[in-house]
Amino acid sequence: MTKTELVSRIAEKAGLTKADSEKALNAFLSAVEETLINEGKLTLTGFGTFVVEERKERKGRNPRTGKEITIPACKVVKFRPGKLLKEAVK
Repeated sequence: MTKTELVSRIAEKAGLTKADSEKALNAFLSAVEETLINEGKLTLTGFGTFVVEERKERKGRNPRTGKEITIPACKVVKFRPGKLLKEAVK
């Protein structure tokens, strides 16, 4: 599903225009981003939890040359689905 398809689905389910749905989705995504940057964790009860975790520096290999390289440490966003979402997907 693309963002455009998601906007259409939101508009249909919420009875909004596509423009209003896109504004709402963009506001939600912006709020999620700000929360993860500032707090590092966002829990949506029943849906799941977004968490920022630190990935340590590690060794890897360049697949083209086979030469060993160092992959620098970085932060990554992980999602852990909630109980209701897990059950719905089964």
